[in-house]
Amino acid sequence: MALFIFLGIWLSCFLFLFLWNQHRGRGKLPPGPTPLPIVGNILQVDVKNLSKSMGMLAKKYGPVFTVYLGMKPTVVLHGYKAMKEALIDQGDEFSDKTDSSLLSRTSQGLGSPCDPSFLLACVPCNVISTVIFQHRFDYNDQTFQDFMENFHRKIEILASPWSQLCSAYPILYYLPGIHNRLLKDVTQQKKFILEEINRHQKSLDLSNPQDFIDYFLIKMEKEKHNQKSEFTMDNLVVSIGDLFGAGTETTSSTVKYGLLLLLKYPEVTAKIQEEIAHVIGRHRRPTMQDRNHMPYTDAVLHEIQRYIDFVPIPSPRKTTQDVEFRGYHIPKGTSVMACLTSVLNDDKEFPNPEKFDPGHFLDEKGNFKKSDYFVAFSAGRRACIGEGLARMEMFLILTNILQHFTLKPLVKPEDIDTKPVQTGLLHVPPPFELCFIPL
Repeated sequence: MALFIFLGIWLSCFLFLFLWNQHRGRGKLPPGPTPLPIVGNILQVDVKNLSKSMGMLAKKYGPVFTVYLGMKPTVVLHGYKAMKEALIDQGDEFSDKTDSSLLSRTSQGLGSPCDPSFLLACVPCNVISTVIFQHRFDYNDQTFQDFMENFHRKIEILASPWSQLCSAYPILYYLPGIHNRLLKDVTQQKKFILEEINRHQKSLDLSNPQDFIDYFLIKMEKEKHNQKSEFTMDNLVVSIGDLFGAGTETTSSTVKYGLLLLLKYPEVTAKIQEEIAHVIGRHRRPTMQDRNHMPYTDAVLHEIQRYIDFVPIPSPRKTTQDVEFRGYHIPKGTSVMACLTSVLNDDKEFPNPEKFDPGHFLDEKGNFKKSDYFVAFSAGRRACIGEGLARMEMFLILTNILQHFTLKPLVKPEDIDTKPVQTGLLHVPPPFELCFIPL
């Protein structure tokens, strides 16, 4: 009996302190839905479609509001103006990286129907390999295939609703779950990367660096007596993993989704191929210099990224100091979440945003038209590290494919479903097959 009385008193005190703390914080942070003890607002949002949930909350609380994904507050930025003010105009104050508990732990036959997933993953991955390792892998190399499989599984797990729950409630790490599989995969990836680094250390020529690892190792040697240097072995391993993530998954998923959209809209495919024939022809490979002379293709690539909205809500940032923003006081270290969907689907900038239309990035003369609302790679100081490389890869891969092949769907174009598969933090294309018909 005494135990139940004690537990009742303890629970009452806990709830009182929790509610008092929330009430005290409410006077400083932007408004938002009232959080429940412990769970916060988790029960009020759809963790499989956070961008939709945040859009509904923005209608009620405005473009800047607060949600509790667990017991900690997260300030949400919804719409172009709020994002620009925070991430660009006050970029330094909103530039810190949020520590993901899970990431912290891991850082320690021609013409025949085919699924393009594996090929489209291997191509950008080998581009990254050339930049980092100075060599490519054979697609049949089992070590390379294992690395690709582990890497893809890591992305799936990190983008899953379970990962989001683990970040909100770290105690879940001690329970069985897919995060245990992730830790094993990351250990294997780290082993793979360290083997490449060891090979470079043995052949390193300080006067003739060949790739990213060589340059990093030389910088490590120069700063070996600097105890505050960020050029460490651990950071080298993490940086390599980040580069593979930034330049591989985004590119492969975007191009795959792009092929699905081109199957759905064959008239768009025909216009790209017409532009390829006019600018490049059939007898040389496309180069990045060609892009400046191919406004329609450039517009299609931008529209693909806008339409698919691959990362609706990127990893949260943190404030680097106490911030006064739009009349609100946001304490140092507060998580800040930017809803890219709200910008990419702004109906004033992009009329009929739910429609796939390359005209969103073309002016009345057919020239490519830039838009400040194009934030597919986020914005500000913590924008995607691989943006430049990803843009290059997407252009070269797509133009190379359409220069040599016509895309043939297995069903009528009007029957193709282009709705994304919700994985939690990512919009990925539904599974599909197509035929590459040689021109």
